[in-house]
Amino acid sequence: MERYPKNGPKNKIRPRSAAHYSNFLELCKKYEISRKTGYKWKERYEAYGSSGMADQSRRPHSHSTTLSEDVVCEIILLKSAHLKWGPVKIRELYRRKHPQGILPSESTFKRVFKKAGLIQRKRTRVVTNSSRLAKGIKAEAPNDTWTIDFKGWWKDANGLKVEPLTVRDEYSRKILDVRLMKSTKTESVRVAFELLFKSYGMPKVIRSDNGPPFASSNSLLGLSRLSAWWLALGIDLERSRPGCPQDNGAHERMHLDIYRELQKEGIGWDQSAFDIWKDEYNNLRPHEALGLQNPDEVYTASTSKYSGTPDELEYENMVSRRVHKQLGTISFEGEYYKLTSALGGWKVGLKAVESDQIEVWFSHQLLGHIDQETRQFSALAINLRIASKEHEEV
Repeated sequence: MERYPKNGPKNKIRPRSAAHYSNFLELCKKYEISRKTGYKWKERYEAYGSSGMADQSRRPHSHSTTLSEDVVCEIILLKSAHLKWGPVKIRELYRRKHPQGILPSESTFKRVFKKAGLIQRKRTRVVTNSSRLAKGIKAEAPNDTWTIDFKGWWKDANGLKVEPLTVRDEYSRKILDVRLMKSTKTESVRVAFELLFKSYGMPKVIRSDNGPPFASSNSLLGLSRLSAWWLALGIDLERSRPGCPQDNGAHERMHLDIYRELQKEGIGWDQSAFDIWKDEYNNLRPHEALGLQNPDEVYTASTSKYSGTPDELEYENMVSRRVHKQLGTISFEGEYYKLTSALGGWKVGLKAVESDQIEVWFSHQLLGHIDQETRQFSALAINLRIASKEHEEV
């Protein structure tokens, strides 16, 4: 009996030489294999000839976790009925329907979703470093800056509270919306802005006052959940100075027109009346600042299209940490640092700038620094001063 050549399979014997040995066990010992292995090769040769001496596939003929067609169909039906749900929730639904049956793993559910084309890729936006709050810039083209506010409320003849949300393009003077709101809470205002973004695209900057829901005087940099969402979309924030309505003077002048032409005329909870007034303002009323053109003749929609809220923010050349939804904290190198609950659920980026200084970024906005020596977080100084003034005047 002879061994295979060096470039052939190792420890494989040629059964044709077995006749030279009277004892099969001695033959196995000579080639340093077990008797079980020897009989395996002998039986394979007898069954398949020399072709049986080649390596065979180690893949099992069947798999205990292979799903039947009925199970796959049921998983797909559950997912189709709850497209926003992930594999963990769909698996739990399946478990409830089959409490006594075999429960496939989470990875199996993911694999079924992927093969069925039911997994949506997460939208991400790569953020780059940019500017800080309140730069005091002026618009030089449509959609450079949108100005926003709530017109001071009044009650109509029926006792209903009228408090319209007003949104205006600073450059063209176009009123993008005068919307009667049943609630001034974040969720309602966000829905209104989603509709605006779908219609006109997104601006570079949004200027607001320092009140809710646009800002929060007790939050880091005055961030609210609404303004944090704008930052996540890549929009810069511009704040008027506390107690200085002239910083948003043109918008306040437009509010005076609403007071004279709608409020004083007794217009109440009637959205159609506001829509007619807005169309007249944009299409018919000439503006001296525009060379007597009307806003619709100057305004063009934004090239920055709205494609929904990103699921995650990615930070180039930074490590990221997710902000705790309720506590507003992040964990870094064994320490917890308080930011703000307005960023709860979002990721922030951490960038080392000095041996003991770490910059903390949210989207393109610098929030402050972590001092690794003192283990403390310090907010951006210029905004601390503004936040302090707001708190004193409230």
